Amino acid sequence: MSKPKVFEKPLGAKDYLPDAVTKLRNIEFRVLACMERWGYNQIITPTLEYYDTVGVASSTEDKKLFKLLDRKGKTLVLRSELTAPIARVASSLLKEQEFPLRLSYHSNVFRSIEEEAGRDSEFYQTGVELIGDASSEADAEVVALAIASLQAAGVEKFKIALGHVGFLNGLFQETLEGRTDAQLSLKEHLLGRDYVGYREAIKKLDLAHDVERELNGVLRLRGGDEICEQARMVSQHPIAQDAIRHLCEVWDVLKAYGVSEHVVIDLTMIGDFSYYTGMTFEGYAAELGFPVCSGGRYDNLLSQFGRPAPATGFALKTNRILEVTGKEQVDQPRRVLIAYDAEHREEALKKARIMRSIENNNVRIVITQLVTKDQFNKLDRAGYDEVVPLIAE
Repeated sequence: MSKPKVFEKPLGAKDYLPDAVTKLRNIEFRVLACMERWGYNQIITPTLEYYDTVGVASSTEDKKLFKLLDRKGKTLVLRSELTAPIARVASSLLKEQEFPLRLSYHSNVFRSIEEEAGRDSEFYQTGVELIGDASSEADAEVVALAIASLQAAGVEKFKIALGHVGFLNGLFQETLEGRTDAQLSLKEHLLGRDYVGYREAIKKLDLAHDVERELNGVLRLRGGDEICEQARMVSQHPIAQDAIRHLCEVWDVLKAYGVSEHVVIDLTMIGDFSYYTGMTFEGYAAELGFPVCSGGRYDNLLSQFGRPAPATGFALKTNRILEVTGKEQVDQPRRVLIAYDAEHREEALKKARIMRSIENNNVRIVITQLVTKDQFNKLDRAGYDEVVPLIAE
């Protein structure tokens, strides 16, 4: 195995230079402030977790987890998302607190990736978890907050695609009863947005013409609240009917929030169907072809930590949002340079302390060997809003 070059980074790792960090932190602070205004309290969990607890409970595929051994031989993982760690905390340190819990977070997460261009193995997520409320009101709250968070982050043009795993579960149980492999195959195609593959897979199932037409018709179930009525006519299975009822209730609440213009119902949108149990959603920015936000309901997770409870939430992909908003200028601090000689050191450091106490001042001090102010004033002052020379005449 060849030795890494001096400046080489691991696959998927990325450096953020000062300008990008300023913009990334600006997104983070504005979004967290928005979440706080909605009543969500920030939580920080460890970067390392035990594989046998948080690792196996995570929504991340096992092959995408970074694993390592501690000194006692126990397998650890770098956190791949924040939902499972927060479920652990809600079931332990917060077990005496009454539901619902409203928690927010911002952290870096790690996922092992294939050798694909443009994919990050370390990235940033900012999100919330609403634990202990199974209602459509709770689902609508996290969708509305996701919309508010995207707006706080500076994303101007976006759409939220809203789905429900129960609709497809009911439809497939009705039309493909007992054919588990076929159901799984069709879900995999929809999860990957492979609609051509979905249609081809249906053709190979040798179904009655009306059933084939019904399954293909799912691809057209995308739009506004009119989709609710259309979906009710597609499947009479109780699971599918309950899913549509719940989804339409969520839509009605989003209308009351005044944000339904940002939402489309998309019943092909199922998220990770092995993890989510109800409503799921993804947010797409106009400038990007992949999600900047995703979330949904996961009612089975907390039972793995001994405190069964319904839960729903979402995460913003903060570094992807930076790709959308990174060209925008952010408020820069006022940059001040204080130059001094040895004779004026005490005065200069006192001046710097006073100026640093003023918000939005960025004060740099430098000792100079220049003899006169005239010589100093001939230097290039580019990048500074104020230059204070404390130099002997």
